[in-house]
Amino acid sequence: MQSNTNQDRQSLPARERILLAAHDLFYKEGIRATGIDRIIAEAGVTKVTFYRHFPSKNDLICAFLEYRHQLWMAWFTDALQRHGGDLKALIPTLAEWFRNGSFRGCAFLNGVGELGGTLPAVVEITRSHKQDMTRAISDLLPPSRICEQYAQAISVAVDGAIVRAQFDETPDAALESLSLVLNLLEKSL
Repeated sequence: MQSNTNQDRQSLPARERILLAAHDLFYKEGIRATGIDRIIAEAGVTKVTFYRHFPSKNDLICAFLEYRHQLWMAWFTDALQRHGGDLKALIPTLAEWFRNGSFRGCAFLNGVGELGGTLPAVVEITRSHKQDMTRAISDLLPPSRICEQYAQAISVAVDGAIVRAQFDETPDAALESLSLVLNLLEKSL
């Protein structure tokens, strides 16, 4: 889920180049570990240009998370449909993400881990992202009076699988465990 290549970026407006550079660096290397100077160099802009678009690193962090939300949700809903559009689509969808070579966990959970105590906006953006993810999961379930509760439980299990896939050598155990949880929940639908 990388953004455009560097060659494609040079034709983009400065704000977009900054945001794309931040997206790739924040996700790959971490938000705190990535300095503004590195983003400026990757984006090919001056400091003045950078600060004209993003008055602070915190502004850039929020813009990065909002951009990541749009990018990830578009991919997630599309992948769910490509893999069947039902609850069984979750496993191949997540497998696709976990195995794409650039997987480094959930940008939102990583962001809360890095900055949740010092930048409350990260928590709010993450909460909104997880609510949208839960709605997308809810859309996979048959309508019922407890559909929202099941979607929330599945979302928590998905987050657990994401974290597990992040530290295991392969994502197989995370996907197998999530599959087991989904199978158990599906029997009670």
